[in-house]
Amino acid sequence: MSGQIPLDPATMEIVSDDFEAQARQVFANLKAVAEEAAGGLKDVVKLNLYLVDLDNFAIVNGIMEEFFDAPYPARAAVGVKALPKGSQVEAEAVLVIGD
Repeated sequence: MSGQIPLDPATMEIVSDDFEAQARQVFANLKAVAEEAAGGLKDVVKLNLYLVDLDNFAIVNGIMEEFFDAPYPARAAVGVKALPKGSQVEAEAVLVIGD
């Protein structure tokens, strides 16, 4: 799945300035895209996270536990200078759907 930033699908605007709200929206967006592809977050095998502030990585891990079940997908976190629309977090994923 291509990178998802914390856009509200109804307004196409960033949901909040709050990092936790942004991270939750990113995972909600990933979930919606996975479901449109006849899959789900259970099908994610690799997740790439892009964070403007790597100090927020622990927060992302906690939020991931709300969306994913163990065993969690492999993931990488990369610190970046900036993201689209001033987002603080972006995530992209690789899904394997089917046998």
